[in-house]
Amino acid sequence: MHILDRSLLEQLSAELAQLCSDMVELEASLLKRPLALHEAHRRSARNLAHYLALRRHDVRQLQSQLALLGLSSLGRTESHVFTAVQTVHRVLRALLGANGSLPSPEVPAVEMGEGSKLLEANADALLGPPPPGRKVRIMVTMSTDAATDYELVRDLVRSGMDCMRINCAHDNPEAWLGMIRNLKKAREETGHNCRILMDVAGPKLRTGAIEPGPSVIKCRPKRDVRGRVVTPARIWLTPYDAPKPPPGPATACVPLSASFLKQLKPGDKIRLRDARGAQRTLHVSQVLGTCCWAEARQTVYFLSGLKVWAIRDTKSSRTRKGAETRVGKLPPLPQTLLLKPGDMLCLSRVNTLGTPARYSKTGKLVAPARIGVSLPQVLDHAKPGEPIWFDDGKIGGIFRSVNAESATVEITQARPQGETLGAEKGINLPETRIDIPALTSDDLEALKFIVQHADLVGYSFVRTESDVRQLLAHLEELGGKHLGVILKIETRKGFDNLPKLILAAMRTRSIGIMIARGDLAVECGYQRLAEVQEEILWICEAAHVPVIWATQVLETLAKKGMPSRSEITDAAMGERAECVMLNKGPYAVTTVSVLADILKRMQAHQEKKRSMLRHLRLADSSLSTA
Repeated sequence: MHILDRSLLEQLSAELAQLCSDMVELEASLLKRPLALHEAHRRSARNLAHYLALRRHDVRQLQSQLALLGLSSLGRTESHVFTAVQTVHRVLRALLGANGSLPSPEVPAVEMGEGSKLLEANADALLGPPPPGRKVRIMVTMSTDAATDYELVRDLVRSGMDCMRINCAHDNPEAWLGMIRNLKKAREETGHNCRILMDVAGPKLRTGAIEPGPSVIKCRPKRDVRGRVVTPARIWLTPYDAPKPPPGPATACVPLSASFLKQLKPGDKIRLRDARGAQRTLHVSQVLGTCCWAEARQTVYFLSGLKVWAIRDTKSSRTRKGAETRVGKLPPLPQTLLLKPGDMLCLSRVNTLGTPARYSKTGKLVAPARIGVSLPQVLDHAKPGEPIWFDDGKIGGIFRSVNAESATVEITQARPQGETLGAEKGINLPETRIDIPALTSDDLEALKFIVQHADLVGYSFVRTESDVRQLLAHLEELGGKHLGVILKIETRKGFDNLPKLILAAMRTRSIGIMIARGDLAVECGYQRLAEVQEEILWICEAAHVPVIWATQVLETLAKKGMPSRSEITDAAMGERAECVMLNKGPYAVTTVSVLADILKRMQAHQEKKRSMLRHLRLADSSLSTA
């Protein structure tokens, strides 16, 4: 086939003309009702409508044919979609010798090159200008230490933090204020204008409390590979009526009576039969005031009420039994529920403590494991057959029955040996219709603080247009219209409604989207996460809305000090967003520096979906022949 086959050119021209018509039609339909859009977003809303019209078609074959002709394959049209399609169509019509114009809006929404400028302006308005030499901002979630550790906040700013994130699901207003004071001081010292984002927690569905386990403390010495004791267990013995914290690392703290401890001397022994009935000996190594250090070379299980007695060697090489006492009250162990595939779990609407499954002496199930939920009204909407996930997707199940008192879930996803489910773990219901307000009473209280102290508000678990309108109404009522608004996309419904959410948020000047990939992966399925985050990036670029790339970026580096290879690649992908969010961790300052370096390197190679062909040193190496 000749490259300028007239019939092919006419076919491609007709397809492009139809695309343009569809764009105009969807714009008229989508934007026909007044949306009260902010002036800064009117053209972007039109461009978003055009992009949605384009993506309603499968244009892969059209793209291939345009590429064979040496024309744009429309693969980078997000920010100026109508103009891009129209330009290619005009070239085809010129090749056909045709005249005339395309059906189009009276004024083009966005011309070539304008889309990227609109996105940059919107990002600057929301997040502030990027730092010199780096296009992508860095946001860091604050730990509780940031409220009292000024050096930590200052070092984060020096390393490249551009936005401080305070999660209102944690800490309290006093701690939040401490973090903000430290940031303001760091701004003055460094001259870096770092913004403040505060997240409202939203109606997070979590597991309820579980009844405490037994009051037992296990003390175990360290052994080598042959089982020989390398370091004895160090046990801090303290009066139970006036306990004192250990002055150094302790394997365990055991409360005993003050009168008993007063009689102990270095070299004395303490005997007991532990919780298993095993006879054990502790060796007193040091006396510090009313407390003592003792060592154990065997594993000991301490239990409240266990009897202990002192043994002292005499000059005649005979031992003498001394005072006796009993172990004081020990804290109960936190308990979890062990769940295996095929197990049943009862979700209770009543606020009662969770309990593990109970079995008879013959191993027959007497009662399944039971646990409460933080938002029992959500169970009103659950239906048999719908999926449910626990603890960031570690445990999966299917609703089998729902009644007025509880819901029964069959566990379908867990390791064969089982997974433990604890209290306060997240629950995801990806296919259940959840009809509860996106703002809780706690969120409304937090908003009063946020409008006075923050630059941006993060909206968790936003799902519908009415959720967005509700937040904007509260901000206006509280005098917070100046705040930038970041919609956190972390549910399947939020993802499905993304274009509507963006249009609803366009009533205010500064808006952004956070790809909250943790919950989103559970809601949409891990297999779809890569696809879903790409689609969010495309839609946001079409709307000229800045994106925050979030959840588990360089997580192992932040927590353990050494990154994995895969998370370095993931961090590099963050260059396609306008901001990358890091979670808290003991190595947060180092992580900010590493991320800043990765982003600087990658911006020379990649801009959104476009590969940037900078000078490649690898190409300088000559291939010589022998």
